Amino acid sequence: MPTVPSTRRPSPPDPSADPIADAVPVGLRIAGAFSWRLLIVAAALAVVIALVVVLQDIIVPFLIALLLCALLAPMSSFLQRHRWPKWTAVLSSLVSVALAIGALALVVTAQIRYDLPSLERRLHHSVRSLQTLLDSEPFGITAKDVNGWISDGFDYLQAHVASILSGFQAAGTGAVHVLEGLFIVVFTTLFVLIDGRRIWTWVLRLFPRRARPRIGVAGEAGWHTLTSFIRVQLVVAITDALGVVVGALILQVPLAIPIGVVVFLGAFVPVVGAIVAGSVAVLIALVFNGWVPALFMLGIVVLVQQLESHVLHPFLTGSAVKVHPLGVALGVVAGTTIAGVVGAFFAVPFIATVNAMVLAAANWRPDVPPSASADADHGGVQS
Repeated sequence: MPTVPSTRRPSPPDPSADPIADAVPVGLRIAGAFSWRLLIVAAALAVVIALVVVLQDIIVPFLIALLLCALLAPMSSFLQRHRWPKWTAVLSSLVSVALAIGALALVVTAQIRYDLPSLERRLHHSVRSLQTLLDSEPFGITAKDVNGWISDGFDYLQAHVASILSGFQAAGTGAVHVLEGLFIVVFTTLFVLIDGRRIWTWVLRLFPRRARPRIGVAGEAGWHTLTSFIRVQLVVAITDALGVVVGALILQVPLAIPIGVVVFLGAFVPVVGAIVAGSVAVLIALVFNGWVPALFMLGIVVLVQQLESHVLHPFLTGSAVKVHPLGVALGVVAGTTIAGVVGAFFAVPFIATVNAMVLAAANWRPDVPPSASADADHGGVQS
């Protein structure tokens, strides 16, 4: 049977086809699509960071106020559930914190005044021992050399008195900024505790109507995680401070309560804070008690840190914040690099809150109740 040739004509080339795009591999095109989107995200983050740097005198006190609200909100809610008026509950929470800080300051001041004569004697003894050590071999540093260095230091101060005075002026300006920041902290804390729900509702209205339910669920999850993190971190800080204070009292290290305050504050900065606070405790023991008590103090600090790392954080923080320890460590380092001590302080609560918000928003479904959607993947949210 003869073969009949096909009469179909070939389709004309598509004029919209790009021969250059066809020549680019698919993988490279996908990588390019991801790259320009990542560049846009990076540019947006750079703009946000630049705004934070410019407005840091407002943003940092505002963030501190949010942390304080997360700490005081359970107490205020407890009082309101027992039929306290809202204003009374909020003011009582603020006054309780102020009284606790004032009492702690009084205790620290009283111990410093009580230990001051003993500190002077121990310090003179330590200085004489250090001079004897430096005067011996192989150092060979005599008292005449030390006096010469002191004289050179006074000469340097006299030559740079103008720059020193400008530094004092800058410190005065910094004190004004501190007072302004304190006003922002108190003002923000007061109004967020009183009218936080209405403020959040107003913020939601800034977003498109279809996105509001998802953003609302994310906000609730982030707030629950932040309040849980602050309460857990407070328990961890108190435990660390008590452990170090008890050890310092047993070893008769002076300034035990001020050391405990430093440890308490340092516990809110993971990794870095523990190292700095422990170093302060060991240094004071070394200067005023000698190297043997300092070694025992070092052992106590290490024991407390191991208790925090292997007992408190896995059982307490792990149930409140679902963030891997590697993410915490890298976040603290990144925060320290970007904003110093302030960045290290806010790094972990920021990571935990954002992690919970992202997971809750990703798991949200229109036909699922908000609580079930937010807790679908345990995104660090506690009901």
